[in-house]
Amino acid sequence: MRAPDVPAPLVTAASLAAVEGLLLVLVGVAEVASLTGGRLTMGLTTAVFFLAAGGGLVACGWALAQGRAWGRGPVLLAQVMALAGAWSVRSTYLLVSLLLLVVAVVVAVGVLHPASIALLEGSRLHDEPDDVDRER
Repeated sequence: MRAPDVPAPLVTAASLAAVEGLLLVLVGVAEVASLTGGRLTMGLTTAVFFLAAGGGLVACGWALAQGRAWGRGPVLLAQVMALAGAWSVRSTYLLVSLLLLVVAVVVAVGVLHPASIALLEGSRLHDEPDDVDRER
């Protein structure tokens, strides 16, 4: 359940980031399902990467939906990586490339929206100890 004061652009961005994470988890599961003896090491490390990246992105999406600032950086980094992926497959898979492009831009705009920044900066400031706490 999300906090009622989380702006709609941030909720949209967080939701799309979580969906991206779930898709990465599915890729990891598919990689595990297709393991063969000849490529066991490569398949396992690839699966672990996708499972960890997907799980992390789901966690960051959840954090953003709760108004937590710590999810912002990883989600934005994932969008930069999605843009790079969209660019690299643009000539072979144009529709996939366009979908990646649109989702990455929507998520980035939602996270960088002024209302989102105001909320996330406020939560970051509340999470940090003040000067009185640092002196103790």
